[in-house]
Amino acid sequence: MTVVYPTYFTQMKGFVGVQTPDLHITTEGKDLADAISMARDAIGLLCVQMEDEGKPLPGPNSRKIKAENNSKVSLVDVDLTEYRARLENRMIKKNCVIQYKLNKEAEKRGYNFSAILQEAVRAKLQKDKVAL
Repeated sequence: MTVVYPTYFTQMKGFVGVQTPDLHITTEGKDLADAISMARDAIGLLCVQMEDEGKPLPGPNSRKIKAENNSKVSLVDVDLTEYRARLENRMIKKNCVIQYKLNKEAEKRGYNFSAILQEAVRAKLQKDKVAL
């Protein structure tokens, strides 16, 4: 599903301010391209969170869109299906503690700790009948 929201871009000293009023989002970018990327990311993150919480997504405001002062307005679209897939498949860093002796032996053999942890967690989730 793709969502589209009017978003305001305002050139400030050293950055571009971003506002998406329908979602009460404010962010910024170092230039216009970065500001558009930041707007998409903020919209995607908030909408995915709202979906996960079972909240309805607000529709884009139907009143006439008008930029004020030195702002420019643009419609920003986000494919939530694609955004969710990227979000769920990103890698995150986990910190864990293991016994010194295990670490020493595993490093000597060149084991990939991340791969082993992922395999173990995947096996545990499958044992608990959790669909991935």
